[in-house]
Amino acid sequence: MTGPEPTPLWDLDDLPTPTTANSGKAGDAADARGAKAGRKTAGRPRGGKRSDKGRKQPADRDPIARVAVDVPLPHLDRTFDYQVPRELDERAVAGCRVRVRFAGQLVDGFLVERATTTDHRGRLAFLERVVSSEVVLTPRLAALCRAVAERYGGTFMDVARLAIPPRHAAVEAEDTDTASGADTTPQAAPDAAAWERYRWGGSYVAALAAGRVANAVWQALPGEDWPARLAELAATVAAQGRGAVLVMPDHRDVARVTAACAALAGSATVTALSADLGPAERYRRWLAVKRGTARIVVGTRAAMFAPVADPALYVVWDDGDDLHVDPHMPYPQVRDVLMVRAHADRASLLVAGFARTAEAQLLLESGWAQPLTATREQVRAAAPRVTPTGEDFDVARDEAARAARLPAVAFEAARASLRAGAPVLVQVPRRGYVPGLACAQCRTRARCRHCAGPLSLPSGGEAGSPRCRWCGVTDAAFRCSACGSTRLRAVVIGSKRTAEELGRAFAGVAVRTSGGGEVLSEVASAPALVVATPGAEPVADGGYGAALLLDGWALLGRQDLRASEEALRRWMAAAALVRPASDGGRVVVGAEAAIPVVQALVRWDPGWLAESELAERRELGFPPAVRMASLDAAPDALAEALDEIDLPDSAEILGPVPLGEVDEEGRSDRERALVRVPRGDGRALAAAAHTLAAVRGARKEDSPVRIRLDPLDLI
Repeated sequence: MTGPEPTPLWDLDDLPTPTTANSGKAGDAADARGAKAGRKTAGRPRGGKRSDKGRKQPADRDPIARVAVDVPLPHLDRTFDYQVPRELDERAVAGCRVRVRFAGQLVDGFLVERATTTDHRGRLAFLERVVSSEVVLTPRLAALCRAVAERYGGTFMDVARLAIPPRHAAVEAEDTDTASGADTTPQAAPDAAAWERYRWGGSYVAALAAGRVANAVWQALPGEDWPARLAELAATVAAQGRGAVLVMPDHRDVARVTAACAALAGSATVTALSADLGPAERYRRWLAVKRGTARIVVGTRAAMFAPVADPALYVVWDDGDDLHVDPHMPYPQVRDVLMVRAHADRASLLVAGFARTAEAQLLLESGWAQPLTATREQVRAAAPRVTPTGEDFDVARDEAARAARLPAVAFEAARASLRAGAPVLVQVPRRGYVPGLACAQCRTRARCRHCAGPLSLPSGGEAGSPRCRWCGVTDAAFRCSACGSTRLRAVVIGSKRTAEELGRAFAGVAVRTSGGGEVLSEVASAPALVVATPGAEPVADGGYGAALLLDGWALLGRQDLRASEEALRRWMAAAALVRPASDGGRVVVGAEAAIPVVQALVRWDPGWLAESELAERRELGFPPAVRMASLDAAPDALAEALDEIDLPDSAEILGPVPLGEVDEEGRSDRERALVRVPRGDGRALAAAAHTLAAVRGARKEDSPVRIRLDPLDLI
């Protein structure tokens, strides 16, 4: 971990500074709309004897402001030059929010920089006003926004909207400095002896303490107190007076890691950032980070742009979780954004989790990161015993075990845990009562007669009548469109129906559910059945005695490139909450032992599956072995876009294929095409996507084309 800095991966060149941005001319837009004329470059009148009384005068120092204007048009993705009036000279600082007149309208923007000259030969409009002199777009943040936009083929303002929260004037006037009384003196580095259990763990901590760059992929042991381990790393860099950003999938993980960091580094040094905070509190905490009050930032994906001072460490936990992908343009992924930041800031990156993604495996195989893994002896001592259903011994004893949803081995594991006074975790892939129905006679999926949406049985008193999951219309007189039968059967059993069935099977045992709008954070160490959906599993005090991972086919049978990887990630997250096998911990997974992903769970070896997944994707030409873009649009618009896009010579187009329901001729309202290129041409692909969006935006096309780079779902 003490070698030279690794070579940057994924074409991560040095980030551009804001001063290199192409400058547009605000005067062009103003002249086009007949806006009020401004001044020339040096702020001198063109001539004549007209009086200057009442007219704006340009500032004496750096009279030109380069402004990033907040307009939703990709072909205007550049800075525009404005004149700074003399009365706004002191407040118009680089990085502040401003209001400018653009194409005849007042719009918001960020003042990227001040300059002395401009290349524009026409007249420049003046800044209308400075919204706030608070510097929110720092040079480092501006460079990051531009780099992320270029990586994903988006615009600077698309990323800036994600990076900078909306302004709250009252909060901005508050005192969030260290003078408020909080003690932010760096504390001594914590004891990180627990990292010695991992190969290279001690070296990694030493590298952070010495301020050296060390990138790693950490595979946590089952039952590991991972919030405490991450807090030890964050407190180590904070003790050197530097900053750390730790990004979690959801608010429950944020709360656990925040508490662990506060216990080691002090509550004044730590702040939590997430999008579910109110606008005032979110802006207050963001300002505290930007002003240097908080050195450790823990948050959900909104924290990936946190402007922490002097960053030394970036951490992403469970990078395969789809919550790490922002649903807004340009759809950035936390892991990739933190990679860009780590390279630009010469900081360390830690990709951590119980499982391992193919992207993390690529980091290891490229040499960009080092693995932090425990020995096989340590893994066997910490892992629970994993039993797949349908094994030969179980089938010989119980012929129905192969097809049963809850075979005898699952009941035995649950009863043993309850007798020992420990709770039992039951993971169900789907929430609700019966989220999927089909005809009982011909097995055709039951669909709504109004909108063709899937029918389901809701929980509660309405369980007798199927209801559409899309439009909500109840179909009390269902009749199959294929065979005319009126009988229905369940295709998928939800968490609430599972809890109901378990309550009858284990009479007298408390049954609790976690998922949807009712997510539990923790449960007591007492006999209980906890039915949870993936990602909503509560932590049990002392660990669960057993875990039942039901309906494995629902995860493994998905038409998705990442189905196996995602199934293992969800299973390992639940199994890691179970006690070790030496303490009676047991996991029963509802899938056959011969499946590779089940073998990875039984051996607790996610690295083996990640290596296999990456090799297969490299052979077939799928991410992350290549870079890929998806284009979704109406058929005519998509065909036009594919003709217009200027792709590199190495590009290969797959499709188009229909999206959603198709008619009798196999056509649909929307189609998808995939474009893949070698990783070396990823920047060219992103530039082509941005140019296509800019051209179509300039023409004001009615039919939109949705472009995503490296999307999670390809099919």
